[in-house]
Amino acid sequence: MDTANLTREETAARSAVVSVRSIRVELDLTGAPERARTGFSTITTLEFASTSESTWLDFIGERVDRVVVNGIDQDVDFDGARIALRGLGASNIVRIEAVAAYSRSGEGMHRFHDPVDDRTYLYTQYEPADSRRVMACFEQPDLKAAYTFVVDAPAGWEVLSNQAAVKVDAGVGVQRVEFAPTLPISSYITSVAAGPYARVDGAWDRDDQHVPLGVFARQSLAQYLESDEILEVTRQGLDFFTDAFAYPYPWGKYDQIFVPEYNLGAMENPGLVTFTEAYLSRGAATDAQRAARANTILHEMAHMWFGDLVTMKWWDDLWLKESFADYMGSHASAVATRFHDAWVKFAANRKAWAYQQDQLPTTHPIVADITDLEAAKLNFDGITYAKGAAVLKQLVAFVGDDAFFEGARRYFAANAFGNTTLDDFLVELSAVSGRDMTEWSRAWLQTTGVSTLWLETDAGDTVLVQSDPRPHRLRVGLYDRVDGHVIRREQVSLDIHGDRTPVAFPEADLVLLNDDDLTYAKVRLDDASLATVQDSLSDIEDPLARAVIWSSLWNATRDGELAATRYTAIVRAHAPRESNIGLLGGVLANAQFAIRHFAADDVRQHEQRQWVEAVWSALHAADAGSDAQLSWARALATASAYDDGRAGEIRAILDGAAPDGLIIDPDLRWQLLTALVTTGHAGAEEIAEEQLRDDTGGGRTAARRARASRPEDPVRAEAWRQAWDDESLSNDHLDAVIAGFRAGGRRDLVAGFDSEYFARIGDVWSRRSIELARRLVVGLFPAAPSLDPVDAWLADNASAPAALRRLVVEQRDHLARALRVREGQPR
Repeated sequence: MDTANLTREETAARSAVVSVRSIRVELDLTGAPERARTGFSTITTLEFASTSESTWLDFIGERVDRVVVNGIDQDVDFDGARIALRGLGASNIVRIEAVAAYSRSGEGMHRFHDPVDDRTYLYTQYEPADSRRVMACFEQPDLKAAYTFVVDAPAGWEVLSNQAAVKVDAGVGVQRVEFAPTLPISSYITSVAAGPYARVDGAWDRDDQHVPLGVFARQSLAQYLESDEILEVTRQGLDFFTDAFAYPYPWGKYDQIFVPEYNLGAMENPGLVTFTEAYLSRGAATDAQRAARANTILHEMAHMWFGDLVTMKWWDDLWLKESFADYMGSHASAVATRFHDAWVKFAANRKAWAYQQDQLPTTHPIVADITDLEAAKLNFDGITYAKGAAVLKQLVAFVGDDAFFEGARRYFAANAFGNTTLDDFLVELSAVSGRDMTEWSRAWLQTTGVSTLWLETDAGDTVLVQSDPRPHRLRVGLYDRVDGHVIRREQVSLDIHGDRTPVAFPEADLVLLNDDDLTYAKVRLDDASLATVQDSLSDIEDPLARAVIWSSLWNATRDGELAATRYTAIVRAHAPRESNIGLLGGVLANAQFAIRHFAADDVRQHEQRQWVEAVWSALHAADAGSDAQLSWARALATASAYDDGRAGEIRAILDGAAPDGLIIDPDLRWQLLTALVTTGHAGAEEIAEEQLRDDTGGGRTAARRARASRPEDPVRAEAWRQAWDDESLSNDHLDAVIAGFRAGGRRDLVAGFDSEYFARIGDVWSRRSIELARRLVVGLFPAAPSLDPVDAWLADNASAPAALRRLVVEQRDHLARALRVREGQPR
């Protein structure tokens, strides 16, 4: 039995007999700079009540040295994931002395040695269940406790946790930092970070509230921190949420730290929010990138209430925090910051994630059936985040802003520091809206799949048709061409319920279903509207309307209803005039994907060459120094890994002949050089030279990817071996090797490994952490011309772990879609 994979039933049984009062965690991180030292001392003292004589604590580490129950030493009974406790009374004090392991996978206590200055940095990441890699604990969200952290660390380091330090004892070369106890929180949102981080301080003050603010990053990245904007967005967010939720920010300080080799975008640890360093640009950044960072800051801040203050009882109701935070990230960005177009990118890009996920065989309701932790890990997906947020936007359209936010206020007031389920939220929302939300919940939260909306003409009458019927409150926009512009003449509001709704619209050049993007549905354009879009998409003034249209075109392409060549022609014609950079970035990525996955085999290379030429032209037509210019330059690097038509010009850019105004920062240099390497126009010598120029953490990762991208059989074979067998690779380095192995779509170099993939995935799932195993299972899935190999594996491995089978089934579906759409392309 895999005792690390906790189940819903056994954790529910544990919480029925255990009630936790306080937990004290003492960590000795003084040896972290020593590379040879693999672990650190962790001592956990837990005070809890129990109505059972026995239970267990969760811990994954190098060893457990001592178990003391109510002052009496017990024999250590540790199976690698659980520590057995026996002889419990009504009230207990348990002390666990153990050695935890430093992580290279981004799970638990991650350790990073910065090659720039040889400084060492630590941070923790736990969700859903990796706090047990740092401390002995009750690893489930409904056993909340007050946590006190005590950390020994090298002198001169910043040492951080959820609360402020209350005591610092300085020794010779070391320090002991004790933090104030937290308010009751779940184990997965406790947090520690330590290292010589650069620090910028600020504050948010309002009435009698004072919240100290801190922003942190590695010393070698401090120059790129943009702390003024980060602090400004933070203050704007605290203003907004304080008013919106009518519950003061409860966690004392508000630190935000950007950390290396991070698996997520960010994590909502109260008082110490962690972010990926990808939000810090080493030179050039578009405003869309800054908007994405602001959105994430506000997403995590929403979690201080949705998720931290009130927490789901079990991972079934993960949506109670993630869907709400995803919605609030866009909503707060739009109303509280300068990024007023947040819903534009959400409509075209974020929802694309949801539409894709919701059409997989493994789709699930927003309120999911999560039986164990492995299932929970995989449900941090497009349903829980993006579909949930889109459905909440539809909910707001249904009940109104006032009722929605008043429901949230009552929810917080009634459940502060507690754990909840779906019913707890619906009770409050029903009370304030005056509507029974049961049917709405059943239609939207407890079903799967996405509706598709389109117009049909039936005996001269127009009918709005929907597949997979649900109740929708939506708008229909009627647009006309006027003096070189496409302008909305009229907007019609509709409530629809069944599969066919008679409608009557005046004639218009463009009829846009789901105008303003109020509901969650794929929409199709009628023939006349599609013709208008093909001719005049970039003449539509409203960016949200363009977002809905770009989304419609992409969904139709993915579904095989719009020819891939017609889609790419529309992109080539209108993307150069797309003024919204958030939209532009998504469209450029989709065009490249369509060429590689959906274009018919006999036109793919022609399409790729056309795309490279279109990107090259748009790059030179873009305004000097503009975000569009930078976006097209990045698209050129991506496209040129598949076609070397502009290899000479790319070499010239690297040698200094860049278009006027284009900032060639280290990341763009690596992207361009890797494109040359992938097509055989650069090699090991140029990679080594570039690494000397950029010998940083990011530079070393990029160099590893570039080396694995060389179009040579022995190189790809070595990349394959490293990915599966080199367990010293960090999470980022593993990603780099996988990307190199797949570079350029060169099936001629990698097809020989297809059968070995299926022979290896079962073993790697059992041996590696789920974070790294998932990278291998997804990243190395063969892009084969047939489904036979994956179907054979699924048939032969019916008893494989459910989470592994889910990943394989999803990859099979992606492949099946690509094969099906390619086969159906017009000849």
